[in-house]
Amino acid sequence: MMDLQLAQSFALVALNAQRTLYMTNAKKVALRSMAAAVILEAYLEGCFTLEEHVLTLSKEVLDQSSSTLYRETVLLPLLHNHAEVQGDLGWWLKNASKLPVKKLKDFEMAISDDLQAMKVLEEIPSLIGSDMYFDSAGVEMKAYRSKNEVYTSITENLRAEILEEGTVADEIICLLWLLRESGCIHDFFSRNELEKISAVMHDLYRNNLLAKTLFQTQIQHGMALGIKQLLHMKSKFVKTYAGTSINFIFPFLERSQAVFIETEAWFDNSDKRLNSVLTRLESYGHEVKVIERGSMATIQIDNLLYDAVPHYVMMKVPIQGVRLVPKRPL
Repeated sequence: MMDLQLAQSFALVALNAQRTLYMTNAKKVALRSMAAAVILEAYLEGCFTLEEHVLTLSKEVLDQSSSTLYRETVLLPLLHNHAEVQGDLGWWLKNASKLPVKKLKDFEMAISDDLQAMKVLEEIPSLIGSDMYFDSAGVEMKAYRSKNEVYTSITENLRAEILEEGTVADEIICLLWLLRESGCIHDFFSRNELEKISAVMHDLYRNNLLAKTLFQTQIQHGMALGIKQLLHMKSKFVKTYAGTSINFIFPFLERSQAVFIETEAWFDNSDKRLNSVLTRLESYGHEVKVIERGSMATIQIDNLLYDAVPHYVMMKVPIQGVRLVPKRPL
């Protein structure tokens, strides 16, 4: 895999399937987490001066470093035209995540342009545009798609580092925290795996200073409450040690939604129905892979998994088709 910076790696996970032209709640959460990833990237690269838990960033150091445009769109507003600014790591993370929406849009453009120039991110028709209602209305929507090989390499490496025995690198600790704060962690781990991850996080919290600082820092809590009240889920994860909760109280923010694809074949021929759906999706430019065939198939579309559920909608006459429902690890 090509050498990617921390913020670039996380952006490929967080931006995948997000709409390009609309600032949805899900994308806003992703961008705020990505801005925090820039702080962590600069921290790991030694851009800050550390003294008694206080991190100092100077414009002089920023000018002298091999800074990128996406990094500057986050760090320069935090400097406020001052020669230097100080704060602990939590302060830097929280303030980066509070950038105004206009600054977030500048950041999105800078990092997406950077990744597209590297040919690891592209703009494609959004899956929702394939929905019968959007398609018939002629509504065109665009979305980001991360290059499959790179996206898979990032996520599988993260899974291996966390779920297997051994030392966990600082970059992996940062990615784990970023996934938690962005709500993306539920995309990649089953509930059983999350139990193990919770134990790993607790161990890291006790023995790793970076993990202790990160895991007790929340950057999206206020937004989560603003979008939806706390879920009343009686889960052991809510009651785990301070800072190590997987955060089921944070509402899962969908980057995709159920899509209805009209088909010509009736439900008694699952292969014909599925092939019709695949042809339709490929004609829109989507990358599609069949994971499991059957009356309710599982397919991968632009790096995300969906169940293809036989369905029909009532118009003047019944219209048959398939409902694509986002699939999460069990």
